[in-house]
Amino acid sequence: MGFGWRRRRSNAGDNGGKEQEGGIGGRRELELQELVIPNHFVCPISLELMRDPVTLSSGITYDRESIERWLEAGNFTCPVTNVVLSSFDQIPNHVLRSMIQEWCTENCRHGVNRIPTPRVPVTPFEVSEVLSGIDDASQIEKWGGESERNRRCITANGAASTLSRAFDAFAAASDYSQIGANMLEEILCALSWMFPLDIDARHYLASRSSLNCLVWFLKNGDTEFKKHAILTLNELSRDEKQTEALAYTEGLRETLVKFIEHPISPTITKASLSVTFNLISSNGCGDEERLAFVEMSLVSKLLEILVDSSDKSVCEKALGVLHGLIGCEQGREKAYANLLTVPILVKKILRVPGTATEFAVLSLWRLCKHESRDHQEMALVEALQVGAFQKLLLLLQVGCADEAKEKATELLKLMNPYRAGLECIESADFKNLKRSF
Repeated sequence: MGFGWRRRRSNAGDNGGKEQEGGIGGRRELELQELVIPNHFVCPISLELMRDPVTLSSGITYDRESIERWLEAGNFTCPVTNVVLSSFDQIPNHVLRSMIQEWCTENCRHGVNRIPTPRVPVTPFEVSEVLSGIDDASQIEKWGGESERNRRCITANGAASTLSRAFDAFAAASDYSQIGANMLEEILCALSWMFPLDIDARHYLASRSSLNCLVWFLKNGDTEFKKHAILTLNELSRDEKQTEALAYTEGLRETLVKFIEHPISPTITKASLSVTFNLISSNGCGDEERLAFVEMSLVSKLLEILVDSSDKSVCEKALGVLHGLIGCEQGREKAYANLLTVPILVKKILRVPGTATEFAVLSLWRLCKHESRDHQEMALVEALQVGAFQKLLLLLQVGCADEAKEKATELLKLMNPYRAGLECIESADFKNLKRSF
């Protein structure tokens, strides 16, 4: 069978006998040579060199990854013989693997890399055995790090709920001494790749002791464990019931604001913004949360992020949180008091992805629809002066979500009476304008 490794040798007459190597000399051209892979080294499904050959009950050998995908798709037959499999056991073909490795070594001059000896995949029995007496979550973490197949096996056997129950138990009984903290860290690391969590796992992690422990990690853990803790909290905050439990967790708000104000990792910053957004958007405790975050000066901190950050994902999340905060009267007052608010919102329109632009428009609308006539006029005039009218027209022309379109149209109507002598045409951004031709 022909393989894709090819070599070409240069023609000396093409470049005066000069050759290029590593971009330093002339260009090296290699003459074509086709490398042939023995047919019995090729997986019948992927038609590629096998890396981990396994034999089925039908006697046919396949690459483990390919045959597992075949079986997981609901097939019960051997792909080659079409015979119904009497067993789904996959027996490693060590002899064939050794032959493939020797062939790779012999052909290394053609650019063939020797395939590593694969690790034996974990079995459901092994997972159940470890979980039944969980006192060392590092084994679960180790298995999960070896392959995606192991992760699927571990997750399918209820590891998330078992580890979450153990985390809750250790968190309730532990004083976070070195030994207890190490165990909790191992469980948290293993859980980090099991998202989304099932209902039982969420239940255990949303307990008072578990949440207090997660906040403790946010305050005292190193950067890696802070990341695992905040990602777990972010996972919990997606559910309304868990969000209410988060809202009453002591020290969480202050820690979130600290991570937002003083970033230590992009992942931690984004997750902190996401948790904050879910808290202030909660039906059960959103109003109370908005007021609490406003009193911690989060509005001004978000505006600073929008000025300094070039990360579009961070900007989108920051605009979402800002939009939520100015949904309360105190939040709008803080926004009016900051001279950066309106210029930043106008600048972000059409400069950030769709959802972020929509948050900017909706936030601007909230400021310009204030009950106070003076505040409303001030916001409308300032928005006109920084080019909002032209940007909103462009937004309607390029298209946006229905709610943003409705608010943009209303803003244009509100601004129209103030347009004379106030517009700043030069600040408009026409690069997103769709040409009629």
